[in-house]
Amino acid sequence: MTQALPSVRHRRWHGTVLLGLLVLVVWSYYDTGLSFRTLLGAEGRRQMGFFIAQMFPPDLSPVLLQQIAWGGLETFAISFLGTLLAVVLAACLLGGATRTLATSSAFSEAEARTLGQRLTQALCYSLARATLNLARSVPELIWALLFILLVGLGPFAGVLALGVHTAGVLGRLFAEVLENVDRRPCETLQAAGANRVQVFLYGMLPQAVPELVSFALYRWEVNIRAAAILGFIGAGGIGHQLFMALNLFLHQRLLTLMVAMLLLVALVDVCSAWLRRLLV
Repeated sequence: MTQALPSVRHRRWHGTVLLGLLVLVVWSYYDTGLSFRTLLGAEGRRQMGFFIAQMFPPDLSPVLLQQIAWGGLETFAISFLGTLLAVVLAACLLGGATRTLATSSAFSEAEARTLGQRLTQALCYSLARATLNLARSVPELIWALLFILLVGLGPFAGVLALGVHTAGVLGRLFAEVLENVDRRPCETLQAAGANRVQVFLYGMLPQAVPELVSFALYRWEVNIRAAAILGFIGAGGIGHQLFMALNLFLHQRLLTLMVAMLLLVALVDVCSAWLRRLLV
């Protein structure tokens, strides 16, 4: 009888969650005006067919191909340097944003005997987490607009925008990876007299490196697409050409740019896979 009560409560809890999800789906459906009849109806199919027909044949003029090649290289550079900057910024905040590093509970109590020292550690942890939250909460486009005001139009603003936003994402992911490593090697090093830095370098980091590299490379793959979008507001790269083709209804040029973007994403995927095999 006592075993049946938790089971009943468990089923009731599941039913409440499912009912809540159903209500959320229905509300979202009506609130967004989602209509597959409009999308897949006769008029929708006609408009899509007309738009696709205007994109052929693609524009393959030498001048355009040269512009696309330069824009693609610029987008590649923005995504790469932006991700690299993000890794550096995330690493700088990692000591404060990782609970097991920022607080003394995971290490010797001799490292933080006084209440003031513990409060200082807690404050550093809170500030580091708040900085990461702010960085990733603001979209790349907003960061790009802010940096354009500071450094002007061009790829430099794009690199800074991707670096700051991605640092917030990677900092959170890196911290969670380090907090979930096996504590036994760290405790062994601590018992042998290792300090906080040595425990991190020889106990935590070797276990976390594969996941840290994987997260960084995945964000690079995401950033190549984000770098193209930043070009819409003047932050450099192939995105500016996409924006102009859309605004001027240059559909044949748009198809060429879309193919170029597909090839660029494929190139980054190949480079990411190669680096993952090399580093992990």
